[in-house]
Amino acid sequence: MTETLIAVIGGSGIYDIDGLDGAEWISVSSPWGTPSDQILTGRFDGVKMAFLPRHGRGHVHSPSDVPYRANIDALKRLGATDVISVSACGSFREDMAPGDFVIVDQFIDRTFARDKSFFSSGCVAHVSLAHPTCPRLGDAVEAAAKAAGIRIHRGGTYLAMEGPQFSSLAESRLYREQWGCDVIGMTNMPEAKLAREAELCYASIAMVTDYDSWHPDHGAVDVSDIIATLQGNSDKARALVKGLPARLGQHRAPCPHGCDRALEHAIMTAPDKRDPALLARLDAVAGRVLG
Repeated sequence: MTETLIAVIGGSGIYDIDGLDGAEWISVSSPWGTPSDQILTGRFDGVKMAFLPRHGRGHVHSPSDVPYRANIDALKRLGATDVISVSACGSFREDMAPGDFVIVDQFIDRTFARDKSFFSSGCVAHVSLAHPTCPRLGDAVEAAAKAAGIRIHRGGTYLAMEGPQFSSLAESRLYREQWGCDVIGMTNMPEAKLAREAELCYASIAMVTDYDSWHPDHGAVDVSDIIATLQGNSDKARALVKGLPARLGQHRAPCPHGCDRALEHAIMTAPDKRDPALLARLDAVAGRVLG
């Protein structure tokens, strides 16, 4: 059994979590750069928790500039076992309305200006991303959301765009009508890929703030309405997160879906051909399999 440490990566509008016992902001160094911010640590219901504001307090990082590798590496170094991603999104579905939450289970990655892997020449690895989120965590998120009275949808495909501009009408229609996407955002990729490489269970909570530009009433939406929805979503997200420790417990068995063993057969480079400098940077992410 492993001691549970629930790590929450907060998106737009969520820059802290209140109510943690022994709350303390700490700095965690990473060979992949400086994380988005310090990490808030503490306990809730006796379970260790960590919170990292993805954009930094004060929202200083754009989606393209978020140090995704440093963030995931820092959480791994801290001892995280489970990562809960919370992010704002637009909706392609009438029934996924502003104020609703979606438990994402698939992604289409359209980002292009970000470092997407911890591995490269000198240590090549290929992990499976067929099912990029952890169903066990999804179950806990769904139960916590329902207990908090949150309208939540189980399952959805998240289109990750580069940004920072929002999509054109033509793009929005393509993603909705031709590609069958459910929500659109800018930050879950490469985050989910990196979490898998780091052998971390990962769940994504997409908080709908608006309908994307496909919707006939999109032009009538006032920015103040979106901000109000974002604030309401942030409050609901905090309530949801506080319901997770009781459902995940202080100790956890190996993931039944193998998230914590994703690198078991992923390393391709022969031991004598591996780059020592890269291996040193991989000590937290892949130390279990690299020895």
